[in-house]
Amino acid sequence: MASGDETEARTDDGAVPEEGAGGRRKPVSRISLSLSEDLLCELDTMVGERGFASRSQAVATILHRSLVEHRHKVGDRVMVGTITLFYDHLAPGVQQRLADLQRRYIAEVISSLHVHLMNNQTLEVVLVQGPAATLQTIADTMITERGVISGRLELAAALIPPIHPFQGEGGG
Repeated sequence: MASGDETEARTDDGAVPEEGAGGRRKPVSRISLSLSEDLLCELDTMVGERGFASRSQAVATILHRSLVEHRHKVGDRVMVGTITLFYDHLAPGVQQRLADLQRRYIAEVISSLHVHLMNNQTLEVVLVQGPAATLQTIADTMITERGVISGRLELAAALIPPIHPFQGEGGG
């Protein structure tokens, strides 16, 4: 059906390479997976609907997402992510409180973007990096502000590279 594995390039040991940093291919390992017919059918449907190249790509994507969530829950690794907020910008003080929170967590907040929507609503996306527990605290604090309709923290097991190495005052 939507396997596609047979046509992928392989390394000398038969592993399917995966895209690494800088576009380089890194070797991957082949595993066997047993699924019920119903689950396999659902997987094949999802592969087709979402446009995955293969079952392997779909399973790897799902597994990666689950591992990131696991790391977030069990550890305090530094991660990168976004906090997406949907709020009523006419709610008294909501924009100021959200801006104050971003200033309070200046070490973790990298950037933010907000878009004015119809019906006095705003969508704001805040790019963050730091220990997962701290990012969760920031997100929880923002999401529970009066006037915020909904919000969500999305994390990735990656880091933003430094833009410019800081060498202290005097630049030496």
